[in-house]
Amino acid sequence: MGRSKNGTKYWYTGHHMYTTTTFPGAASLARIPSLSKEAKHRLSWMDHYHKSNNIALTCRYFGISRKTFHKWHKRYNPNYLESLEEKSRRPNKTRDWEVSRMEEFRILSLRRSHIRYGKEKLKVLYEEEYHTPISSWKIQRVIEKHSLYYQPQKTEKLRKRRKKNQHKKRITELMKETRTGFLIAIDTVVRYWNGTKRYIITGIDVHSKIAFARMYPTKHSKHAVDFLQRMSYLLENKIENITRDNGSEFAGLFDIAVQELNLGNYYSRVKTPTDNPVDERFNRTLNEEFIQMGNMTSDCDRFNQKLTEWLIEYNFRRPHQSLGYMTPIKFHYQYHKVLPMYPSSTKN
Repeated sequence: MGRSKNGTKYWYTGHHMYTTTTFPGAASLARIPSLSKEAKHRLSWMDHYHKSNNIALTCRYFGISRKTFHKWHKRYNPNYLESLEEKSRRPNKTRDWEVSRMEEFRILSLRRSHIRYGKEKLKVLYEEEYHTPISSWKIQRVIEKHSLYYQPQKTEKLRKRRKKNQHKKRITELMKETRTGFLIAIDTVVRYWNGTKRYIITGIDVHSKIAFARMYPTKHSKHAVDFLQRMSYLLENKIENITRDNGSEFAGLFDIAVQELNLGNYYSRVKTPTDNPVDERFNRTLNEEFIQMGNMTSDCDRFNQKLTEWLIEYNFRRPHQSLGYMTPIKFHYQYHKVLPMYPSSTKN
């Protein structure tokens, strides 16, 4: 913060300068294009804290831990809002190339003679032949540098696939916030009926428990896109993040649709149903209270028509124990009176 010659206070965010009459509060953070969505959320924490002067109240309001709040409050500089951005976690000092030319030459000779041997076996051969210890890490570095693989094209495809999988954001990384639309959990239920295989995609708002489901004839990603668009329409385009498993229906066209809607995209861990407990519980309710009550059919149109009527019952009239025996819609209206929703929203 500074003061101009005429006495007007100003703030500098690193890219923009604001005066006391133009500096935006938490309600108008969208006007600061230099800040990411995560940084704007953190600025909301600081704004709420300075208004209430109560850390415990702020943490409960946003559903964050005291440790997290203190971490960002310590970093926070009101004169430089970019201080709330995530910092790079890259180590200050990284490993340099530590393989000598002699070691590299010897490893190349052994690898070419035993192209199918792994780094651990080559390590044993190296130490037996040259009577010098060497790390398997050095052997791996040489193999990667010269691409000495038995099937280089296949190995490169596998490497790219592994690298792509490593970039997936897991749901355990997301800090939950208690508001409708913040996180939508999506899953697919497979059902067999009279020799026919059908797929029921389900989705539920983790906070309010507002749910939606629809049957499709195949597992194509275009059907997952259709479901996402319908779910977004049901929630008046208020979806911020989604979590799903690693199914093929949630790839391809679905990934493109997620990017177009600018949604946060989080994956559950492989074979870990506890990462998606809310939707797993909804799937059980759907099975026990709808499918097992004589409503199963392989005719998608008939099934979806009956399912729509049941979803209206589920969202508008069925008491939920986890919501204090309120309906999802009543719970939403009582605590978040911002989302106009009517039974007609599900009739699509």
